[in-house]
Amino acid sequence: MTKVVWNAWRRHWFDLVIVGIAILAAVEVGFRLDDSDGTLTGPTWLYAPWAAAMILPLLARRRYPFGAPAAVFVIGVVGSVVDGKLTTYTFGDFVGVLAASFLFGMLFQRDRSLMGLGIGLGAAAFVVHNDPTQGLGDFAFIAFVLTIAWLAGLALGSQLTAAAHAIQRAEQLEREREAEARAAVAEERARIARELHDVVGHSVSVMTVQASAVRRLLTPEQEREREALLVVEQTGREALAEMRRLVGVLRRPEEAPALVPQPSLEHVRKLVEQTREAGLPTQLSVEGEAAPLPAGIDLTAYRLVQEGLTNALKHANATQAEVLVRYEGDGVELVVRDNGTGDGDGGGSGHGLVGMRERVSVCGGKLEAGPTALGGYELRAHLPVTAA
Repeated sequence: MTKVVWNAWRRHWFDLVIVGIAILAAVEVGFRLDDSDGTLTGPTWLYAPWAAAMILPLLARRRYPFGAPAAVFVIGVVGSVVDGKLTTYTFGDFVGVLAASFLFGMLFQRDRSLMGLGIGLGAAAFVVHNDPTQGLGDFAFIAFVLTIAWLAGLALGSQLTAAAHAIQRAEQLEREREAEARAAVAEERARIARELHDVVGHSVSVMTVQASAVRRLLTPEQEREREALLVVEQTGREALAEMRRLVGVLRRPEEAPALVPQPSLEHVRKLVEQTREAGLPTQLSVEGEAAPLPAGIDLTAYRLVQEGLTNALKHANATQAEVLVRYEGDGVELVVRDNGTGDGDGGGSGHGLVGMRERVSVCGGKLEAGPTALGGYELRAHLPVTAA
């Protein structure tokens, strides 16, 4: 409830000020509070509402940002025609005129803002001319005050415009970042699907070939076994065809459709050597007894090390890197750390890390990444033996 009241106050406090000024102007006319130059000649029942009506158009400033303040000056000019002193009589109307000039200054369109200042100064000249108690000095003072109010509105409007543009740019950048992150996830999923196709496709191919070979070795009396193996063989071929079709949809046109051998942790030493040759001294440590891993887990482990070394080499300004491969009973732990600037997120965009998180998540593993307490960046992951 308090938040609702506060939001309503923030939005409508200036409206309350306008209403208060209008009431002040009506009271001034109603009680004829200003008698320094003689009283007004018109009826109070007509002039008092008119004095209030001169300010009230400002309530429509949100819908008519130019027309609302312009209406204040137009009503003032009309009032000076009816009675030369009416427009200049009340302090409330004078404050309302200053508020209208301020709103003209806040207009986003500079040409309309300047036009509003011209309307205000022109109206002031007309009103002063119709008031027998006013002279050139009074016009100079009013013009000066109106211009100051306009400049104040111009300064505030410029700040608000700059802030609005900054917010728009921030929102646009956030939308672009989210779109790029979604694209990175989608690309990584497609890449995972293609690589799993290569891994699983090879295994299914071997199964199909073995089933076909065994089927041909059976004797004529083993008809039931022959039929069962034939079903296995046909199902395997259909699975391979369907897998190739699905991956063909995921694969980008520029990528070669042929199956290629996929890397694994057995190739990490070569990867480390390539990183050294590229100019980044890198140390490799292997702990525990190397055990065969499922093909998908093995490939993910290699990709993670590859991503960490690539970021350390290209984006972190590192002078040294370290790779740790620790074989455990329930899986394998991988650590890639460097002594760089801590920007190990793939060139600042974070999309390489997003892709790695997606890949590790698919395998049922855990990934931690971030700057270390001693400086540099660390990528640490645990991959289970069996994917979740």
